[in-house]
Amino acid sequence: WSISTANVLVGIIIFLSFLKMRGLWSSPQRKNFPPGPRALPIIGNLLLFDLKRPYRTYLQLAKKYGPVFSVQLGQRKIVVISGYETVKEALVNQADAFAERPKIPVFEDLTKGNGIVFAHGENWKVMRRFTLTTLRDFGMGKKAIEDRIVEECGYLADSIASQQGEPFDASGILNAAVANIIVSILLGKRFDYQDSRFVRLLRLTNESMRLAGKPLVTMYNIFPYLGFLLRANKTLLQNRDEFHSYVRVTFLEYLKNLDKNDQRSLIDAFLVKQQEEKSSTNGYFHNGNLLSLVSNLFTAGVETITTTLNWSFLLMLKYPEVQSKIQEEIEQVIGSTPPRIEHRTQMPYTDAVIHEIQRFANILPLDLPHETAADVTLKGYFIPKGTYIIPLLTSVLRDKTQWENPDLFYPEHFLDANGKFVKRDAFMPFSAG
Repeated sequence: WSISTANVLVGIIIFLSFLKMRGLWSSPQRKNFPPGPRALPIIGNLLLFDLKRPYRTYLQLAKKYGPVFSVQLGQRKIVVISGYETVKEALVNQADAFAERPKIPVFEDLTKGNGIVFAHGENWKVMRRFTLTTLRDFGMGKKAIEDRIVEECGYLADSIASQQGEPFDASGILNAAVANIIVSILLGKRFDYQDSRFVRLLRLTNESMRLAGKPLVTMYNIFPYLGFLLRANKTLLQNRDEFHSYVRVTFLEYLKNLDKNDQRSLIDAFLVKQQEEKSSTNGYFHNGNLLSLVSNLFTAGVETITTTLNWSFLLMLKYPEVQSKIQEEIEQVIGSTPPRIEHRTQMPYTDAVIHEIQRFANILPLDLPHETAADVTLKGYFIPKGTYIIPLLTSVLRDKTQWENPDLFYPEHFLDANGKFVKRDAFMPFSAG
């Protein structure tokens, strides 16, 4: 704990003690609720937590209380689910019961319930259905998007070659290359890696992702009543407004030449839906949803893929023998031609390494929080409707009952005795269901 964090916590305790004395704070007991550590008045189990890496605290608590346990942060009871069997039971077998998203203060401030990542109820269903359909229409998983990726790989290779063998930080151009694939779907264009507007959007996105994980933001989410004091979301809101301003200018420009029979991007597809919905008084295709949807898809797509690629570079440097095997397979199957989807089945070792990088890297140790949409029983425990749920993905990717060497980088996790690629049910790097 830093001195500043400790000072903030003292202020929180004093303020919330007042609420407690006035009877404005209560924590009713629930029967057959998942077990957990005894909570202190007002702050709950906050003092147990590593606020920078809360998943480490959850892993320790899972060892003591089992695969379904509870913690209390502020006045909110949270149920944590860990291990492959439990996470699968919740997110796959009982998916509908765990399908809702909780309202998290900082993300409610940022999205107002719009978009797809932190949307709720029918709005989430409509935006999810539109997004999946539109991504498929614009080639996700098809040759159209493959051609864009191959083209971007060419630009990326040229940029790396321009360094003429000198050391350089690859993370920036990797970030830009990934972003261009996402942008090609959202906006129907690509940017030069040095484009000042593009560089600025990437910086805004990266900074917002970093700030969203800060302990001060966590404190705000636990004690939203103290938002006026913490001001933890100020920079996040400024970054959101700047990003939205660019998207707003873009879609206003696209409106001038909108043709429903020649849709150029996801924004075009949304604007067509918006025009079709004009007569509706309770429509979903409004500008708020468009701005948040574009922001959600851009941030989620760029962050996860870029982080995976950065880990790939690191692990290939650390394990040169793995790098050599991949290089040999690439030369045998692809040679000097661009990589294509059809090459994948001919490259089992490379496929296994990519999967193992995602498993080992622990990119998303905690799944996005869920909320129970109905009363549900899990592993014998009763969890009422509206309960905040945290699936502990890192516990699935390191589950000793599912992986031979869970704490090692071991591509053989995804290979059979004959060197053929095998899928693993416990491979859940970004969620399940």
